[in-house]
Amino acid sequence: MTLRVAIVAADPVRRLGLAALVTRAGHQVLESHEGADVVLADDVAVCSDGPPVVALGAAEAGQAGLLTCDATAAQIDAAIRSVAAGLFVRAADPRRPGFRAIGDEEALLLTPREIEVLSAIGDGLSNKAVAAARDIPAHREVHVEALLRKLGATSRTEAVHKGLKRGLIEL
Repeated sequence: MTLRVAIVAADPVRRLGLAALVTRAGHQVLESHEGADVVLADDVAVCSDGPPVVALGAAEAGQAGLLTCDATAAQIDAAIRSVAAGLFVRAADPRRPGFRAIGDEEALLLTPREIEVLSAIGDGLSNKAVAAARDIPAHREVHVEALLRKLGATSRTEAVHKGLKRGLIEL
């Protein structure tokens, strides 16, 4: 869907960059607010009557969209499309994580071999026994160390506990 976007920026170079970004996203750039579906404002105050505003790097002032000044092209395009559809958009605050289910943790990607090693540790095998059972040279305890690092664990016991809690292994 092609939207008509008016761009307001104090810096002419920044305005040209934003215009190129908006054009690459498939939208039409307008010179004025009249006839615009959305106004993209770069760190400047824009009158709230008229089309919805996506503000970059501005203070909260009731705009439909509010992003940081270093927002990516994809974020700006998504915000433009969202406010044109009647939604409100705010940049995520890195100090406040978004909604999560209780007990939800970041997805952890372990290789199948790492899961086998974790399971063997959970079965009580020593590092040497794990290496022998998995055809890993005994001097290569780095697999266990790497596993501990990935899990953020300081001990084998803690690694097993985290693996059980996340459903990576069963005992």
